[in-house]
Amino acid sequence: MCGIFGIVTKNEQTLGPILIDAARRLTYRGYDSVGAATISGSHIDLRKDAGRVDDVAAKYNFAEMSGQRGITQLRWATFGAPSQVNSQPHLDSDGDIVGAHNGNVVNNVEMRELFMAEGLTVRSQNDGETCVHAVERYINQGKDFIEAIRLAYGDLQGDYAFVIGRINDDKLYAIKKGSGLVVGIGDGFTCLSSDLPSILPLTREVIRLNDGEIITLWADRVELHLVKDGSRIERAPETIVEEMSAVQKGGYAHFMLKEIHEQPEVAREVLHLLENNTDVPRILETIRDARQVYFIGCGTSYHACLAGAVYFAQLAGKAVIPVLAPQFIPQYLPAIGSKDAGIFVSQSGETKDVLSALQAAQEKGMTTFSMANVIGSTLTRGTSAWLPLGCGYEISVPATKTFTNQVITFLYLAARLGGRDLAQFDNLPELMEKTIAETDPQVRALAPAINAWNDLYCLGYGATYPMALEGALKLKEITYAHCEGMLSTEFKHGPLSAITDGFPVLFAAGPEDVPLIVSGINEVTCRGGRAIAIGAPDSRLAANASDMITLPASSPEVAALLAVIPLQLLSYYMAVARGFDPDFPRNLSKTLTVD
Repeated sequence: MCGIFGIVTKNEQTLGPILIDAARRLTYRGYDSVGAATISGSHIDLRKDAGRVDDVAAKYNFAEMSGQRGITQLRWATFGAPSQVNSQPHLDSDGDIVGAHNGNVVNNVEMRELFMAEGLTVRSQNDGETCVHAVERYINQGKDFIEAIRLAYGDLQGDYAFVIGRINDDKLYAIKKGSGLVVGIGDGFTCLSSDLPSILPLTREVIRLNDGEIITLWADRVELHLVKDGSRIERAPETIVEEMSAVQKGGYAHFMLKEIHEQPEVAREVLHLLENNTDVPRILETIRDARQVYFIGCGTSYHACLAGAVYFAQLAGKAVIPVLAPQFIPQYLPAIGSKDAGIFVSQSGETKDVLSALQAAQEKGMTTFSMANVIGSTLTRGTSAWLPLGCGYEISVPATKTFTNQVITFLYLAARLGGRDLAQFDNLPELMEKTIAETDPQVRALAPAINAWNDLYCLGYGATYPMALEGALKLKEITYAHCEGMLSTEFKHGPLSAITDGFPVLFAAGPEDVPLIVSGINEVTCRGGRAIAIGAPDSRLAANASDMITLPASSPEVAALLAVIPLQLLSYYMAVARGFDPDFPRNLSKTLTVD
């Protein structure tokens, strides 16, 4: 997810320890590279590399760095592999401007080509450098710094925030567009950061920036301007009183709840990435022409593969085989050949079962692609192309935002392969925001009654079947209750015998599947069970279900994705009510590197 920090002081001083400490306090956001720059008169001291904060800081002796201004950045790689040259901060062509960013500039490739055509010195593949050059080119045209940033803002597509400064100056400048940016006002200094944890040890007086705002930082004051017209904004600082642990979690009680609420934000991120990913046409062409296509994953990632297979059939008329990675080898490997293709899916990119399936498939000549959240992971380095999830660091062990972005990626690919209208994705993040806001109170009201049970079922059909499996997995992972996810039509073939008075059964209902779901609901309620429907407003569901969690109206494909959100929330609230830490469930690990 990256993180930036900048500081402006009245006099030159040793800034290295401040920058190191700020970087350490941003590590919870996730990163693979770290860098720092200090500006002293006409000199910029830039040191950076891939690696952990303490290792890189020790290797390059960050502690000795001094100046009147300083910048540090933690990078979570999206454009360009983790390396020294791709690490941030970055210099402009002449080495007299330095800057760093947080976020993704989705037209990075096009902008780099433009810069090179104009004769600028482009050293990396990283979009943080693109932010610097985007300002530099207007400085070279004689614009002042604020005007150059305003113009660069119009050129840079995506969600980002960046900080930038130059030699022989006493200021830093920063801008916000989508990514977080907070400014701190201290005694004899000002600072800024992607998030509060790196600011609060220095000062509790902060100003939060909104999108489309530029801020100039001197040691003793700050100045805000609107990008739109350059006009001045007045905004008084606020005083932060929360404890540091709460601040790292964004005010949420647990990282899982924070990451559930981050899903709309990272959905925007992955859609930006997909729209501008030059590998997508090649991946789709390969899938279209392949004899057979496989989506391979484990656990939550396998559930996303199941959803992807439904979407590809429904939207693109392409049959896909979703398969658990360990089962891929005995069940399908003997039939694999060079005319087949597969997408291997893993949040971490280090899941051993997936890597073993990948190696076996490649030995048989299969064309292999991957989907992962960690650039530079073994999985992304081992396939001919890969699709980034753009989720930043997911701290809580139960996957939430990485799952929904996997599903969104599959949905996008299916829609694009099928020639569907991609405008439906424009309001997807807003629908997710609305779903969280509207279903959270409904789930919290229902959770106490469900929490009394240690056995329950979660059922779905079509595209909601994978969501039912994922919801059941979340309940098992963090509540330790046994919840079985099933195809709703299979419930009558045996498991219906488990129903007793009040026995809870959750039904995820797509708008086109309501008659079928209603039949399943009545099989439960007529035997005394408690049927909880999750779906868009529908009088049939409301009339037949014991309880209903209502989702915003949407397309059938999007409705399935939205249905998993209240299931995530239910598992969270039940775990907390049982006294369990949802972030670190017993016996589980975030990355499984064993067979």
